[in-house]
Amino acid sequence: MWARRLKIAGAALGAGYVAIAGAVALSYRVFLYPAKRQDIDPMPTAGSLVRIEQEGEPTVFALYAPAPKGAPTLVRFHGNGEDLVDEAREVRAYADLGLGVMAVEYPGYGLARAQKTTEASIYRAAERALGFLRDQGVATSDIVVLGNSLGTGIATEMAKRGLAGKLVLMAPYTSIPDMVSRFVPFVPTHTLVGDKFDTLAKAPSIDLPALVIHGDEDQLIPPRMGDRVAAAFPHAELHVVRGGHHNDLCSRDPDLRRRIAGFARGELR
Repeated sequence: MWARRLKIAGAALGAGYVAIAGAVALSYRVFLYPAKRQDIDPMPTAGSLVRIEQEGEPTVFALYAPAPKGAPTLVRFHGNGEDLVDEAREVRAYADLGLGVMAVEYPGYGLARAQKTTEASIYRAAERALGFLRDQGVATSDIVVLGNSLGTGIATEMAKRGLAGKLVLMAPYTSIPDMVSRFVPFVPTHTLVGDKFDTLAKAPSIDLPALVIHGDEDQLIPPRMGDRVAAAFPHAELHVVRGGHHNDLCSRDPDLRRRIAGFARGELR
């Protein structure tokens, strides 16, 4: 009797585990890319909306404010619930601090909403945006890639490809499988989650100045992930925003943008 009940319970547990694992594999992108699909042009006062075209490739959309002579260009990769409309304020703020600024849209988001969102498609869009800057005469050494939340994985990959001179990561995670495993720790997320954005694995090979920023009260991406990421880079400075959560770092630290601008100009390290 008990043996039979144990077998039934085991079979039920096994079926439940398979169902959960299957749901993770099939649906994680819904939570990873909750894209805004609004057809709204960003404010023109925040820079020019550029459309980067290449035969056979989807259009890449970006907001661009060219750098003053001798200044670096900050290239921003936004979080997973944002788009270029949300980036307009950031472009204006950093332009006012004397930097060139570009904010890059992801496939599947905003004006690029008809495109498919994957790790690979985002990397292609980001690389083409950086190629546009080089075509405008911006040297790789003058490009500072900044990622926020999801964007930290994109900025890291661009730095790994040798397409930037410096790297800024705001609220970084170690990898997306690590993030998913926080919610389903018993599932092999590194096998099931195809979009890795594995910053922790890439960091040791990126021999660039890096600035890692994390709020010590971030409840979405644990601060310990920021600590681990910063420790993995050969040349990284960790800046902790006291009382900072996930989306309020600049309001909690009013000097944070100036600090980032100073880092971009080589005033910090």
